[in-house]
Amino acid sequence: MTRPFRPRGIDSTGKPASWLCQASWLVRFEVLRHRFAALCEEMGFVLQRSAFSANIKERRDFSCAAFDADGEMIAQAAHIPVHLGSMPASVKAAIAGSPLHPGDVVILNDPYEGGTHLPDITLVQGVYRRGRLLFLLANRAHHADVGGVSPGSMPNATEIYQEGLRIPPIRLVRAGQEHPALLALLVANMRNPEERVGDFRAQLASLAHGERRITEMLDDLTPSELVAFPRAVRAYSAHVMGEVIRSIPRGTYAFEDALEEGIPIRARITIGRGRAVVDLRGCAGAVRGPVNAGRAITLSCVHYVFRCLAPADFPANAGAMERLTVLTRPGSVVHALAPSAVCGGNVETSQRIVDVLFGALAKALPGRIPAASQGTMNNLTLGGDGFTWYETIGGGAGAGPHAGGLSGVHTHMTNTRNTPVEAIEAALPVRIEAYRLRRGSGGRGRRRGGEGIERAIRALAPIEASLLTERRLVGPYGLAGGGAGRCGRNTLVRGGRTMRLPSKGGLTLRPGDVLSIETPGGGGHGTPASDP
Repeated sequence: MTRPFRPRGIDSTGKPASWLCQASWLVRFEVLRHRFAALCEEMGFVLQRSAFSANIKERRDFSCAAFDADGEMIAQAAHIPVHLGSMPASVKAAIAGSPLHPGDVVILNDPYEGGTHLPDITLVQGVYRRGRLLFLLANRAHHADVGGVSPGSMPNATEIYQEGLRIPPIRLVRAGQEHPALLALLVANMRNPEERVGDFRAQLASLAHGERRITEMLDDLTPSELVAFPRAVRAYSAHVMGEVIRSIPRGTYAFEDALEEGIPIRARITIGRGRAVVDLRGCAGAVRGPVNAGRAITLSCVHYVFRCLAPADFPANAGAMERLTVLTRPGSVVHALAPSAVCGGNVETSQRIVDVLFGALAKALPGRIPAASQGTMNNLTLGGDGFTWYETIGGGAGAGPHAGGLSGVHTHMTNTRNTPVEAIEAALPVRIEAYRLRRGSGGRGRRRGGEGIERAIRALAPIEASLLTERRLVGPYGLAGGGAGRCGRNTLVRGGRTMRLPSKGGLTLRPGDVLSIETPGGGGHGTPASDP
């Protein structure tokens, strides 16, 4: 049974905050934390509706969050887990070099400074009252191109320089004035510059809306609340996470899986009294390919997995990580250092880390953990004369002890939508020949894994394509006697001949070619009832 939580706060005089000592503190606390979460959701709506690219407008590949003045997250929207768990490191990097001033907005995407991969660009802005920095707002959006050797900036790279433009923390807006020379420099190194400018300004509009909303909130907050609330909401999350960990039997649980190229991902989770240590130092060293993940991504995976064990209304913020210790080895595939290529670490390695962490926890909580989901984001980039395109494609979710897996959905570290056929055909010289569930791809079991997706795209003009996928050789694992989900498959039909494509790499589509992507199904759970 969860023990009651009594938040503590300290006001500017060093005394307990009076608002937390009143009988109505719980109501006030709940109202404030939901208001902060709501303003993050509103920021997301503004970003989505203002964006130029279908990747942001249709797939909703973006995230928004609020932080205290020290860069500690206090609220987030229900957006992309891999974005949100890693964003605090980017926010701290943004304010580390020099203090923000009113009207400043910092831009960055450096994957070694809390970023994920180069297309995910983060903007950070402060919120002030009488010249004092009180809160920080941030959003992160996946831009359809940031330069590099191939359209879409998701190549099968061997070093970061091939992936696109790397942006250290730098002011895009100073004292409310956009820096035109910097913006020109950025988009000069990116394909489709008009679309890029439109998406940057959508991010700025999102921050401006968040600033207006939080300024309205400040009129309702007392000085004591301004100091006490961020501490109280983090303390609350830490308390709940501590109770979650206490519900797990104490001990050490290990699990291992691998990426496509035989790159092992190993985890040992030690559950103590209200704390957990996640040891990933046994993972492979960094590789020459694009699947290296920065430590910020690894932290976000750990946060996500334990967040899944918490109550549905759990406020995800910096407090949750206080009960989790994550051990990584610098220079490994889960703690990449420059100049390792990283574009696939964010989208593919993150999924495998989650698979491994859940596999370990399944030994401690067999009645709660689902089988592996598709374990890939099925990344596809397309580019040609006047267009660039990026999307991820859903697949099967793993079945759980009490229900089958969902079909044709994005799972775990991604939370985007599948791109509508109408949006693709309106933006690109292609025709969608097939878009359907891949029947029979879910793993067998008492509870069956979700089905993958089949999407077939006919090129109507020359197109440069790039694939970055996983689970094409070994399907997502089942649990408790359930079967593995069916592997994904990439194929090209040219002149009536079908050719199997590798999981990663680029190709040139000729007019009439059909590129088919079949995504993995989820693992099954439990021995099928028909088995002896």
